[in-house]
Amino acid sequence: MGNRRETLRNAGVPPASTVPKERSGWRSRGYLPHFDAPGLVQHIVFRLADSLPERFHDDIFKLHADERVPAIDVALDRGHGARALSDPRVAELVQGALLAFDATRYALLAWCVMPNHVHVLAAVKPECSLAGIIHSWKSYSAKRANRILGRTGAFWAKEYFDRFMRDDEHLATTAAYIEGNPVKAGLCQEVSDWRFSSAWHDWSGRDARGPHTAQPQ
Repeated sequence: MGNRRETLRNAGVPPASTVPKERSGWRSRGYLPHFDAPGLVQHIVFRLADSLPERFHDDIFKLHADERVPAIDVALDRGHGARALSDPRVAELVQGALLAFDATRYALLAWCVMPNHVHVLAAVKPECSLAGIIHSWKSYSAKRANRILGRTGAFWAKEYFDRFMRDDEHLATTAAYIEGNPVKAGLCQEVSDWRFSSAWHDWSGRDARGPHTAQPQ
């Protein structure tokens, strides 16, 4: 726990304005913009394919850009859909995928696997692509989760949300929010009670990687 917490306290996250223009990677695959530049600390949220009502995708465009992310967050915490990640076998699989390349492709600072979506706070390695990392997580876990659940079809939604950290205060606030999400959603009483999160991992001192030996590519 000490090393990761120390990283959070002394991350030295540069202000967003210092990111060189030539490294800027703004792009959009739908209603959310993405900023994929190397070396950033990113808050990433990806969700199950059935985690938002169909009508929500139309309503989201009626909101101002700054209102979209909070609206999505509130909608996800309502627990829409089949909540496949509430199956401990699937949650363990996804958590293991997140941890598989910790310290090689990225440094995990906080994470939480919710019943229908996943939060990750990670410092992406300069040589790695955020889009490539997320594709690896989703591709690896989708195939195995469908097999575990005896289902077929899309497991993850195509879209994901990312927000780069502006400074150390933003980083600390985001980490607390991620680990507190299960409490906020009424799923447990204490952040350390939620097994599939960095808070549980830190407090328990256990290896959150689980028994899976396969790894995402």
